[in-house]
Amino acid sequence: MLRRFLSHSNLKSLHTALSPSRPRFAAPLLTRHVTAQSGASSVRKRVEDVVPIATGHEREEIQASLEGRDILEINHPEGPFGTKEAPAIVKSYFDRRIVGCPGGEGEDEHDVVWFWLENGKPHECPVCSQYFEVSWKLHLESADIIVTYHDIFGLRCQDT
Repeated sequence: MLRRFLSHSNLKSLHTALSPSRPRFAAPLLTRHVTAQSGASSVRKRVEDVVPIATGHEREEIQASLEGRDILEINHPEGPFGTKEAPAIVKSYFDRRIVGCPGGEGEDEHDVVWFWLENGKPHECPVCSQYFEVSWKLHLESADIIVTYHDIFGLRCQDT
């Protein structure tokens, strides 16, 4: 609007006399100042801050981590290569579980092969011949009990 006013008025000569050789851009009338906190200065939540509001499985995980236990160790088993005499033991909360075999290390490694592993039935990987066996582990109120299929109906349990 100012340009239109200047172009149609007698002040055009004054405008050209005051303007530098480069065109100048007008600044906005209202300016905003935006600031952000850096990551180092921001307040970080600690585990103790989350415990009062955590529920369910998340609360169990947090309490176990505060006690130094890993209740999710069951989800990423590691161990030696399983043989027929000493199969790789995979823990499970159920009597069967899907297991992925990545093979051995180095040259023996292969693409992950997925299969069902059932309690009491050792399974051999069809690619690398590694043997797996499931250990059916039942978690009841902080007490770990190994239970077999037959023990449930006979109500026999073995403490770990």
